[in-house]
Order: sequence, then C-alpha cells, then structure tokens
Amino acid sequence: MLVHVGYRYTANMRNPPSGDRPLHQAVYIQGEEPLTASMLAAAPPQEQKQMLGERLFPLIQNSHPDLAGKITGMLLELENPELLHMLESREALKAKVEEAVAVLQAHEAKERAARAGLAE
Repeated sequence: MLVHVGYRYTANMRNPPSGDRPLHQAVYIQGEEPLTASMLAAAPPQEQKQMLGERLFPLIQNSHPDLAGKITGMLLELENPELLHMLESREALKAKVEEAVAVLQAHEAKERAARAGLAE
C-alpha cells in the first residue's frame, strides 16, 4: 500500500477483484470514509459522480484553488474507472488537471479574441 501526505492508495484499486485479491480495496482520503469500487457500484449513477467529485475537488483545489470547481466538473465527464484511477495515481490526476487547465486557457483566449474583434 502506498501512503502520501494523509492519503493512502491501494496498488490494485482500478483492477477488478479476482480470487487472489481482497474485495475491500479502497481509496483512502483523510477525513473521508474509504471509497471502494463496491460502494461506488452500489450507488445510483448521479451519486457515484458526487462521491468521486467530493474526493477529487480537494485534491485539485491544492494546485488550482480558483479553478477547482470547473476542473472537477470537467473531469466528472470521464468514466468512473478513469476517475478512480486518478484518485489513486497523482501522476494521472496531474496530467488530466493540466489538460483541463489548457482547455480552459484556450477557451478564455478565444473569448478574449472574440471580444477584441467586436470592440473594433
């Protein structure tokens, strides 16, 4: 099991349970109850996204406090297995967050250019 600043990640979280792996694998975030694949599967789809978003938001807020809400919303458009992978892999989360920031910056630049064109 990997441990990182108040977070505990399991090595095989995104892999489906098989006979040789325990069924209680979970993503642990300090102050939150553990999120397991079985907990997620038992919840209705909208609740699943809520559970994932509640765990992603504080992680994103650490690096992008002003954009955390927008970025979290963008990421929640992804499939749940990919979201679980991002919760267990800082590298995967960082890459997706950087991708989302680039999309937001490009959109902002396009809007500025459109406004500048209207001002002429």
